[in-house]
Amino acid sequence: MKHNNVIPNAHFHKKWQLHVRTWFDQPGRKTRRHQKRLTKAQRVAPRPAKGSLRPVVRGTTRRYNMKVRSGRGFSLDEIRAAGLHPTYARTIGIAVDHRRRNKSTEAFQLNVQRLKQYLGKLILFPLNADKPKKTDAKPEEIKLAVQLKKQRVMPIKQRLIREKARPVNDTDTKFQAFQAIRMARADARLIGLREKKAKQAAEDEKKPKKEK
Repeated sequence: MKHNNVIPNAHFHKKWQLHVRTWFDQPGRKTRRHQKRLTKAQRVAPRPAKGSLRPVVRGTTRRYNMKVRSGRGFSLDEIRAAGLHPTYARTIGIAVDHRRRNKSTEAFQLNVQRLKQYLGKLILFPLNADKPKKTDAKPEEIKLAVQLKKQRVMPIKQRLIREKARPVNDTDTKFQAFQAIRMARADARLIGLREKKAKQAAEDEKKPKKEK
C-alpha cells in the first residue's frame, strides 16, 4: 500500500446475498456449447470445424520468442511464394493477414513449406459436380474425405531440443561467463566506432605520404 491512507476495513455484511456470484448454470452452458459445436460442424461440413489453416509464428519479446504458436494469417509474400493468390487462398481454408511482414527467412520458408504441404493434402470439392475443374478432387478422393471436428488443421507442436549429457572438460572450467557477457556488450556498443576507425585507417594508407 502507498501513502498514509486509511487501512481498508469495509463492512459488507448487509445484503451480502446480492454480492455473491453463483455459477449454477455451468452444466447447462456446457451442454449448449457442445450443441453449438455440433451444429457448426454440420453447417460448415466438409470443411474443418476448428477454422482455417494458420501460420507458425513466434511469440514477441525475449521471454516468449523461443515458443512457436499459431498466427492470425499468412503474409501476402508467403501466399504468393506458394503459388496462390490471396483472394483464392481464403476460399480454400487458408487464413490471410495482409498486415503481417516477414522479417526472418527461416520463418518465411517454414510457412511456405507448410502451405505446400497443406495443398498436397487438400481435397477440394467441386462447386458444380457436373462441371469439375482441373484443381478439383476426383470422386474417389472425395469419398475418402473426413471432416476434422476436434483438432485444428495441421496443429502446431513445440520442438524441444534437449542436449545430451557430457563430461565437463577444461574449456568449461576455464570459461568465464561474466567476462564473456561484458565483452559481448562492449563489442556490440563499439562496433560503429571500430568500423569508422578501420575505414579511416584504410583511407589514410591510400593517401600518398608527404616527404619531410
